[in-house]
Amino acid sequence: MNVTGWIESGRGEAAYFTSLIWVMTGIERHAGFLPFPGTLNVRIAPGEVETLRQLFAVKDFQLIPDDPRLCSASFKHVWVHGNRCVAVFPQKEVRAHGEDVIEIIAACHLKRVLGLSDGDPITVSDTA
Repeated sequence: MNVTGWIESGRGEAAYFTSLIWVMTGIERHAGFLPFPGTLNVRIAPGEVETLRQLFAVKDFQLIPDDPRLCSASFKHVWVHGNRCVAVFPQKEVRAHGEDVIEIIAACHLKRVLGLSDGDPITVSDTA
């Protein structure tokens, strides 16, 4: 299943989350790669929100911190233009985006590697 959207800049807060040791080791254990610090934000077209819900109805793993002051997050394995990634879904209390934005974690700076900029279209898939 695929969902298409457009790249947009975030607030830069995900770099902190993806650099936490428990997050880095958890993603490496479950996804097989160390995360690049930050996420790629993909805004989904309004007509594809239901497809987005179906695609992410079942998450693949969850990371729960030892410190209860920190938030847990769920993850789904996805592919972006041939790159194995995970979509991250922070607890609703700390989620920075609405349901029409996917945050993607990869082993590299996807925008740079793919030569993309804000506003460019991009497809997120649950298969390679």
